[in-house]
Amino acid sequence: MELRHLVSFLAIAEERHFGRAATRLHLAQPSLSQQLQRLERSLGVKLVDRTSHQVSLTPAGNVLYDLGRKIVSQVDEATLKVREVAAGRAGTLRVGYNFPAGQRILPSALAKMTMQLPEVSFVLSEKQTGPQLAALSSGALDVAMVYGRPWASQFESRLLMQVPLVAVVGRQHSWANRSRTSFSQLGGQACVLFKRHQCPAMYDSILGAAARSGITLSIDAHIDDPNATAIMVAIKPVVGFTSAVRAESPSSAPGFAQTTTVALHDPVPIVDLHAVWRADDDWPQVRAFIDCVESARPGAPVSPPALVGAGQGR
Repeated sequence: MELRHLVSFLAIAEERHFGRAATRLHLAQPSLSQQLQRLERSLGVKLVDRTSHQVSLTPAGNVLYDLGRKIVSQVDEATLKVREVAAGRAGTLRVGYNFPAGQRILPSALAKMTMQLPEVSFVLSEKQTGPQLAALSSGALDVAMVYGRPWASQFESRLLMQVPLVAVVGRQHSWANRSRTSFSQLGGQACVLFKRHQCPAMYDSILGAAARSGITLSIDAHIDDPNATAIMVAIKPVVGFTSAVRAESPSSAPGFAQTTTVALHDPVPIVDLHAVWRADDDWPQVRAFIDCVESARPGAPVSPPALVGAGQGR
């Protein structure tokens, strides 16, 4: 069954007159008759009874008329949706983000995007930098909001904000009552860190600050899960690391209530937060969202906090 033959049949069924149906479809009447005959042959049934005075539908024609209207309506709807997506006015945008982006940028960016393009929907995923970039590369994400600028030519990026890092310790730790400490003091502490591939920029910022302080960090364990790290920090005399944004946002996750943060200085380790997308992605929704994200970024870097009860995470 061809769609154009079905459309011709529907016109005949609604006009109950071949001449009027042909005029409506801008067809010659013989062409309209041929299309009806081809449709009837393809289905193997008679759809229209035609006399010199009357055009009527057979029982099979009545069934096809009801079904055919739904089919054509769905085709029209699909055509409209496809065109809306291609024009950047609809579709589903898959966005990855980390904790600071979710706290400081994403809500305002989504609100602005929704006002501009209400037919665009979102699928949001909170992930660490490494998994986000892998998902972006594979096409599972359209936009990533991550620490560090990826240098691979397949990506484009835009700097959104800078985020200081702080130390996080358990409430029984000897640093628990400190509001701040120099980075060099970490030289005498056992630390918990994550594997570099999870968040290269944060990892390099911490190790770079250690190098500038003239110390080598003593890594007690590598734990990639932020919640598991918080639990470990809460029960052992070790030091973890988190963002200043996380430190300002107390969490109810397991272990977090038993931790506190200590601001670091001389030097303050800092990571850059970037919005990243595929360089070959010309989907209009992506560019529109990046513009909304950029307009939602804070006007100044986040300041390292004073003593704040908070959890560890990236």
